[in-house]
Amino acid sequence: MDRAVDARCGAVAPRRMARLDRAEALRLLGTVSLGRIVFTQQALPAVRPVNHLMDGDDIVVRLHDGATLASVVAPTHVTGVVVAYEADVIDPETHIGWSVVVTGYARRITESGERARFAARLRPWVEDPAPHAVLRIRPDLVTGLRLLTP
Repeated sequence: MDRAVDARCGAVAPRRMARLDRAEALRLLGTVSLGRIVFTQQALPAVRPVNHLMDGDDIVVRLHDGATLASVVAPTHVTGVVVAYEADVIDPETHIGWSVVVTGYARRITESGERARFAARLRPWVEDPAPHAVLRIRPDLVTGLRLLTP
């Protein structure tokens, strides 16, 4: 029996947290394809699951929801819209794994060749024949943690 799990109530023993450096956090993001984009919608925080891929240190996501798109797309003359992006892999039984949060500017990818290249590599996880947008998130602040046994 795993000593980390209390058989009486199914509780998991407390975990130790180790901070991840930027390079390791971004590397781990590249090992998964699904995360959550956090943005502002009608002056309130909103979260949507999206699929992603890494392009160097940048996160590229595909949006399928027109309301999300309208909230995230910046006018062409500004740096972008500030968003957060989170992905994790945490075992539901042992509570061991990692979590990464990136905060940065998101901009819509408008160049047709680049957009087509990313759209082809971003496998849709919802039924939608034509994605509404492909976004690039340039990480400014990258934080991550690994949950370990004590």
